[in-house]
Amino acid sequence: MILKPRFKDYICTVSHPEGCKKNVLDQIEYTLSKNNIKGSKHALIIGASTGYGLASRIASTFGMGADTIGVIFEKPASERRTASSGWYNTAAFEEAAVKSGFNPITINGDAFSNEVKETVIEAIKKNFGKIDLIVYSLASPRRKDPASDVIYHSVLKTIDEVYENKSVDFHNKTVFNVKIDTASNSEIEETIKVMGGEDWKLWIEKLKEADVLDHGVKTLAYSYIGPELTHAIYKNGTIGKAKANLELAANDLNNYLSDINGTAYVSINRALVTQSSMAIPVVPLYISLLNKIMKEKNINEGCIQQIVRLFSDILYKENVPVDTDGRIRLDDLEMKEDVQKQISELWDKISTENLKELTDIDNFEDEFFKLFGFNRSDVDYSLDVNQNVEIKNLL
Repeated sequence: MILKPRFKDYICTVSHPEGCKKNVLDQIEYTLSKNNIKGSKHALIIGASTGYGLASRIASTFGMGADTIGVIFEKPASERRTASSGWYNTAAFEEAAVKSGFNPITINGDAFSNEVKETVIEAIKKNFGKIDLIVYSLASPRRKDPASDVIYHSVLKTIDEVYENKSVDFHNKTVFNVKIDTASNSEIEETIKVMGGEDWKLWIEKLKEADVLDHGVKTLAYSYIGPELTHAIYKNGTIGKAKANLELAANDLNNYLSDINGTAYVSINRALVTQSSMAIPVVPLYISLLNKIMKEKNINEGCIQQIVRLFSDILYKENVPVDTDGRIRLDDLEMKEDVQKQISELWDKISTENLKELTDIDNFEDEFFKLFGFNRSDVDYSLDVNQNVEIKNLL
């Protein structure tokens, strides 16, 4: 089948297996180019198929030499559609890991469910005995509570007042104003239920109760704060309330894990072109401007560069550097004063007419297509490809 991209809202509904494979191999190559990282030997990555979760699995395996269990929620191919990009990413990762002598295990299912948690625990007992690193990197619009079976939905809304600002349609390169309504109390609570720390805590509690956590275990969850420009929709909005709850969960987990010398951290990462960030109004335009400035300053990083830096330079130090709220600040380069000053100076000037001049919108679009395996110069998209790719170590 010859595959071409098709779109629905901010998601590409077609993925290219060869392009996705190349993306994964690039991340592996970057990881291998760095010195060996001392750290985990048996890691669990919850949300392991795209973005920071995929980068964490790659860095754990090819940087630290860890065997991993990856939890994903992805769709295989059918006669009428390709598999999701996360499916192809995982297949490519597993193929490369096995060739390098590792023992990766992948579980495809709803990470919020008790069933998946129990399957993971059995896999740990059978294959590893115990694990020493858990990365929690879930991004989902909905969550079914395993205790009540109630389904909660998250919303991207403000809290104090209606918010208006610029955003961008990168397909047709136009800048437009977007208005974001305020959330009700129930919408705030539901967003916290989906995107907060409750499920992270449930994972760690079940793993500890099953006695599969190693002494000195580390667990990480990823978050974002961003500049004042995006605070209304992010930090001070419904997402921000959920992320504040995630930070409270880290404090609770540090107490809960203290008897086995375990630690829990929230890592504040930088804004990047990911499937999750595409859903947030204003943020795509901000990222296209941010990337241009960071490239000019030669400090730009992608997912794998961020996570390799996290694992090699921060997480396994004797005294992990954190801010006054106990968070790892991997967004330090994004939040540099000179970077944010330049963004503030340019933001009000951006219009459809000067979009390409002031931002890196073309590269933003290119990075978006690459998330789904397209727009790579080393892939011939005129050729037939087999869309039915198997994940061989899938449970």
